Amino acid sequence: MAQKAAKTLAARNTQILNRTLSVSLAVHAFYLLVRLILFRASFTRNSFITYLLLWLPAAFIQFQFERIGRPTYVSGAAGERKELKKSGDDLEAKGLTEWMWDVLYWTYGCTILVAVLGDWAWWWWVVIPLYSGWLAYTTFMGAKGGMAGMTDSAGVPQGGASKRSQKLEKRGGQKMQYR
Repeated sequence: MAQKAAKTLAARNTQILNRTLSVSLAVHAFYLLVRLILFRASFTRNSFITYLLLWLPAAFIQFQFERIGRPTYVSGAAGERKELKKSGDDLEAKGLTEWMWDVLYWTYGCTILVAVLGDWAWWWWVVIPLYSGWLAYTTFMGAKGGMAGMTDSAGVPQGGASKRSQKLEKRGGQKMQYR
């Protein structure tokens, strides 16, 4: 079973991307149907432009997920079976990918709120830059705190010897036996 991990990742990425596309289409359809049918009077040109502008980051993120996560296949020998060429990057990775999922889900939620409650609900979208700033701050402070342990109070780098090594040095060092 060659490339089992790559094939598993490719199958999982395909499933995640197909589900994301379905959810995105459902959210768009819900927004447009509710705003065009139920709240037609409040659906103005300005509200549609706001909708498009605030969906641009989510559309960009979805495009990036498709680009980096969608597996690619090549035809096998004599056109038999398609072989996996590239499984794509892991869409469940931590860090930037996780943040991009957060932005996408928050945009879905804001769009549903706007469809039901009105245009003022777009203000909930402001949470995204605030959340991003908080993540950047905590990451920076965590890295700064991690670096603080590398020096002593005078600013001189610590030796980095383990406690075991320090105990052995106190006892006179490690003794070698020769035969």
